Parts: sequence; structure tokens; C-alpha cells
Amino acid sequence: MRTYNNAAQLQAALGKLRREGQTIAFVPTMGNLHEGHLDLVRKARALCDIVVVSIFVNPLQFGANEDLDAYPRTMAADKEKLFSEGAQVLYAPGVEDIYPEGMAVQTVVQVPDLGDTLCGSSRPGHFDGVTTVVNKLFNIVQPDVAAFGEKDFQQLSIVRKMVRDLCMPVKVVGVPTRRDEDGLAMSSRNGYLTGAEREIAPLLHETLNNCREAIACGFDNFLQLESHARMKLLQAGFEPDYFAIRDARTLRAVTEDSEEIAILAAARLGSTRLIDNVRLSLNPAEDWGMLADG
Repeated sequence: MRTYNNAAQLQAALGKLRREGQTIAFVPTMGNLHEGHLDLVRKARALCDIVVVSIFVNPLQFGANEDLDAYPRTMAADKEKLFSEGAQVLYAPGVEDIYPEGMAVQTVVQVPDLGDTLCGSSRPGHFDGVTTVVNKLFNIVQPDVAAFGEKDFQQLSIVRKMVRDLCMPVKVVGVPTRRDEDGLAMSSRNGYLTGAEREIAPLLHETLNNCREAIACGFDNFLQLESHARMKLLQAGFEPDYFAIRDARTLRAVTEDSEEIAILAAARLGSTRLIDNVRLSLNPAEDWGMLADG
């Protein structure tokens, strides 16, 4: 595995591989890698000849009171994991490499509407930081395929729209959420949970699943379902940010034209903000199959 910190050197190496007919898959990360990240690498390996992984803790997507300084940085361990999974290239730039003139004067890529709701409402500017850095990384790496986790379904939806709107020649692939045995979605932030909080945390996924099952059984009062779910989370010790039943394509309210529902939640447990989602096809023949998939 070759490691590059400089964009020009990375582009020169990838250009040579591309001229040799090699296809390139890209997995952008912020490091502190777990099995969920490694699933992205495995998917990328299955799709292309060369797998490029980036590790960059992007300050542009962190708010003033968020955990940028505390965000875990585990480069040595991350390199070992990526080498074991067969990733051929690691791109690990510094902040000055990505934002050479500083973030205050950085051109920002914004995806309106999709980026303004849910996490976008509670974390103003967060998705502008995400789309800006992903745009820059796509331009540096120029991948054929890019793999993103479905755990952050809103982020995946926003990146897909950015790629469509800007006519970027990148196929964005979503990879199913990797979970611990008790259902908790794997996340770098799970390490912030205390022992007691870790016992409670799986209730977030359980609540999402219960809501999905109710809808699959025909319960269609979504406001009541959302209210009940928020109350259940509050009683368990969470501070819910949102619990929302949305059209999976638009992330707007479900309509008679919706083909798939996304049930999305964000909640703070102690100092840790957790997100998760489940989805449900509105094709009756598929509903119970999706429930079985978890």
C-alpha cells in the first residue's frame, strides 16, 4: 500500500494506473476505522482494480461546539487495517493541503433542500463542509466508483444529488450499515459512550425497527409514530434531535407517489450524538422481506 500526502503526487500515480486500463474505486473516511469502513473497502475491491482510501478529519464540517479536537485519530492502526484488506493507495492530506488558502475563503459546494433538513437543521453548515470536501477529493482522485455507508443515509443522498447535479462521472455506491450483535450501528463516535450508555444505545435501532414494522402492518399515522418514538427515546435517556418518517428519495414528507420510506433518527446519549436509519419499500410484496433484512 502506497501512502500519499500530496495531491499532485497522488494524481501522477493514479494517472499512470488509469492509462494502464485500471479502474479506480474511492473510499473517503475520517479515519478511526472500524468494520463498517472496512466493508466499504471490501465493496470497492469487488468493483474496481485499485482501491484508494482517504483519511482526512475535515474541519469544515464541524460546528463551533462539536468534537473536532477530540475526534479520534488512529493513523497507525488504520494503515494496518487497510493493508490487511488489500487497499493499494492511502491519501492522507493535511488541512493545509486541502484548504491552502484557509477555510474562510474556500469555495463552498452546497446542495440545497436535501442539505437543509434533518441533520442539516441541527448542524448548520455541516453538509456544506461534507459536499465541499467530497467534491475536492473526487477532483483529486477522479474515481470511477465511490463507496459510502448507508448509516448516514442523508449524507449518501446528498452526495448522490451533488454528483447528478454537477454531472460528475462517478458512480456512488451505498453499502449497508454494519452493526454490532445488539443492533447498534458501528460508528467512530461509539467509543465516546460510557458503559451504561452503551447498554442503552441499541434502543435507537430497536425503535426504528418497531416503527418500520408498524408501517409494514398498515399503521399510517406517521405523526403519531414519530411522537411515540421520540417519547420512548426520551424515557430511555436519549435527547432526540429528530425522529422522522420520510420519502427515501427526496427526504420530504411521504406522499402517495413515494416508493420507499426512510425512517431516520438522531439522538444524543450523554455527550455522544448517534444517527441511524431503516428503510421500507411500499411495494407490499417486498415489505416483509425488508423487515427480515434488518
